Amino acid sequence: MQTGFWWILLSLLLYGVIHSILAAHRTKDWVKNWWGENLYNRFYRLFFSIQAGVLFIPVLLLVGLSSDSIIYTIPTPWVYLTISLQILAVIGILHSIMLTGMLRFTGIQQAFDPNQAQKPMKLVIRSLYRWVRHPIYTCMFLLVWLVPVMSWNILALNIGISVYNVIGALFEERKLKSEFGRSYEDYSQQVPFLIPGLKFRNQ
Repeated sequence: MQTGFWWILLSLLLYGVIHSILAAHRTKDWVKNWWGENLYNRFYRLFFSIQAGVLFIPVLLLVGLSSDSIIYTIPTPWVYLTISLQILAVIGILHSIMLTGMLRFTGIQQAFDPNQAQKPMKLVIRSLYRWVRHPIYTCMFLLVWLVPVMSWNILALNIGISVYNVIGALFEERKLKSEFGRSYEDYSQQVPFLIPGLKFRNQ
């Protein structure tokens, strides 16, 4: 196991902490008081999306530049199957984001029209959301774990992403239950959390 493995995990932990702090209601309320409600509604989501992308760059640099060694390589012809599934996973991620409003998801829509931030979100239960409640995270799991070449650095990256995805999905559950109430409760009783066909009794 390479030293970079632990540095990558540490960097992902720091990334997750920063991301969680900026996503917290307490932080959002503080920024709203500092910026003013109009500027907050207009630019905070866009700022959040940009910082998420920018702060992930150092993590990727650690993965690419740290010393590494290969754990396994998926052989032919199976590699064609895994790459095809990865492509479908990317399509699934983009499709799921579009269903919930890609421009609003990234904050671009609010930047041009701050009134959009005040409009209630709609509960999406069609397409991939009929199979799992968080298809973006489900597709992300497929994308990261079906890489053709697995190394220690990529393993650290995948572990960090997977843990954060599960934590993020759990926090999102609380937010959605708060926003949609009984409608989301009923939906969660019928549709699995992350894995199609896998439901728990407490759901």
